[in-house]
Amino acid sequence: MNQSNKKKIEVLKRFGVNYFLQDNPRYWYRNNDANHTTKKDAVENNKLKKLEEVIDDLQKHKTSLSKNAKNLVVFDGNLDSKVMFIGEAPGKEEDEQGKPFVGKAGKLLDKMINAIGLKREEVYITNVVNWRPTDNRTPTDDEILEFLPFLQRQIDIIKPKFIFLLGGVAAKAILSTPLALGKLRGKWHEYKSLNLDESIPTIASYHPAFLLRSPQYKKHSWEDLQMLQEKLKNVS
Repeated sequence: MNQSNKKKIEVLKRFGVNYFLQDNPRYWYRNNDANHTTKKDAVENNKLKKLEEVIDDLQKHKTSLSKNAKNLVVFDGNLDSKVMFIGEAPGKEEDEQGKPFVGKAGKLLDKMINAIGLKREEVYITNVVNWRPTDNRTPTDDEILEFLPFLQRQIDIIKPKFIFLLGGVAAKAILSTPLALGKLRGKWHEYKSLNLDESIPTIASYHPAFLLRSPQYKKHSWEDLQMLQEKLKNVS
């Protein structure tokens, strides 16, 4: 394997692709008994290539946020997921490891995902902003708009059946609304893209970090998760 491929594999593995990626990109997904890929493998291969382009573009993108951050943080999980969880931005632990939701908030998110019968490796997890804002501050409106195109590309690539928004920043970015999260949660919304044939049912709820600070809101978050769980029952 040449050095270029080795580097690409390591980058993709760091962003969670190792859940179904072997040591070599299954060019990828080639059947040992055939000279061509299956339809599903071809789709996964195409997603990998497009996500690699997003990662490359993010690494080339000049932003003031990268000056004080250690690692670009893009995604974790399954590229064939029915559900995409979208958070705010990396925190200290995420910046250290280069993966979203790995700190205390990440552990709570794992429990939330498990509570509706899923595993972390079965869903796709990302953030609106891909570099850690200094001192874990909330991303500005300009920063949200700066990184939104990269997030929209991820949604177009993954094509999830449902989107679960974690916190006000994600809700503002995806739903394009100034409304407070309390007025948005508890109901379904629609995410629309010119690059997708159908809109994606989307629900907004509280960020795990907020729930750690204000556990009295966990019951509302659980209600939102149950709404997602009910929808998933009708999806093959």
